[in-house]
Amino acid sequence: MSETYELTAEARERVGKGSARELRRSGKIPAVIYGDKQPPLSIALPYKDVHLKIHAGGFMTTIATINVDGKKVRVLPKDYQVDPVRDFTMHVDFLRVGKDTVVTVDIPVHFINEEKSRGIRRGGVLNVVRHTVEFTCPADAIPEYIEIDLDGTDIGDSLHISAVKLPEGVKPTITDRDFTIATIAAPAVLTAEEEAGTVEEPETEVEGEEAEDEGDGEEAEGKEGGE
Repeated sequence: MSETYELTAEARERVGKGSARELRRSGKIPAVIYGDKQPPLSIALPYKDVHLKIHAGGFMTTIATINVDGKKVRVLPKDYQVDPVRDFTMHVDFLRVGKDTVVTVDIPVHFINEEKSRGIRRGGVLNVVRHTVEFTCPADAIPEYIEIDLDGTDIGDSLHISAVKLPEGVKPTITDRDFTIATIAAPAVLTAEEEAGTVEEPETEVEGEEAEDEGDGEEAEGKEGGE
């Protein structure tokens, strides 16, 4: 689980588009905290602090503490809106995290031991089907990432969710099939014989030598006939 952090916020009494625009002009971001059977709480956060956290990585899977006018609230970011033109963070939604809160999150997939994959060493390509996987898990036990071990994999192999060792309480939201996370694909230049490992060395030189030997024999017979 990623290391937690704290943000300082102030409660917002006014809401709406006009108030939100005014906040952004003053260097702040409008946000809301909801969930845990409590009424939503509208807040304002310093733009720079939120922007840095979003671009530092792990924002959506890291529990944070928001200090709202002296009252600390544990939250998990659930969504944020970005201006598509200016890449400017417009709004953030936070979910309150209680003692028994279970959340749904997208967890990144990391791959290890590529150098130990026979398929990759032979020129195969790691084809990542899912860069993230959606899980349900306790809010206090969100894994930073899941790990796929490529040791021993070969061309044509598929890596499924069943092969992943998951922390306790972490379960994929897709439960009706053993879905694929990645495959080891053959490179475009790899022939069927090469993939099967049955390619034999060419015998052109040997055939050439045999042809020369045969030619020499015919030439010798011609000379004998002429004599």
